[in-house]
Amino acid sequence: MKIKDILPIFLFLTSFPFYAQNEKTNQKFEKIKAYKISFLTADLELTPAEAEKFWPLYNTYEDRRYELRHEKMKTYAQKLNDDTINSISEKQAGALLSQMESTNRKLYLLKKNYLSSLRRVLPAKKIVKIKKSEKDFNRKLLQQYRNKAGKK
Repeated sequence: MKIKDILPIFLFLTSFPFYAQNEKTNQKFEKIKAYKISFLTADLELTPAEAEKFWPLYNTYEDRRYELRHEKMKTYAQKLNDDTINSISEKQAGALLSQMESTNRKLYLLKKNYLSSLRRVLPAKKIVKIKKSEKDFNRKLLQQYRNKAGKK
C-alpha cells in the first residue's frame, strides 16, 4: 500500500476521537442549556404563555451576545498581547479603540432592544429578576461542578 492510500484512513482514525470528544462537549452544553431553561423558568415563575414568548427572545439575545463578545475577545486578544501593545502605532491604537467602541455600542444596542422586547412579554419585576436568576444558576452550576470534581 502506498502512503497516499494510507493517509486518508490515518486522518480519519486520528480525527475520530476529536469528533467524539466534540460531540460529548456539545451534549454537555445541551444538557446545561436544558437545565438552565428549567431553572430560570421555575425561578422566574414563568407561565407557559410567558415562557413561550420569553425563550425565543432570550436565546436570540444570548446567541448574538455570545457572537459579539467572542468577536471582541478574538480581535482584542490578538492585538493586545504584551509584544504587540508596545509596538503598535498611535494610528493602529486609534483604530483598535474605535473597534472597541463599536463593539461596545453593538452590545449596548443589543441589550436595549432585548429589554424593550422583554417589556412586551414579561412584567417588569420578572425582567429585573432575570440577572439575579442567571447568577444563581451559574453559582449552582459551579457548585455542582466543584462537588463532582471533589469526589474524584
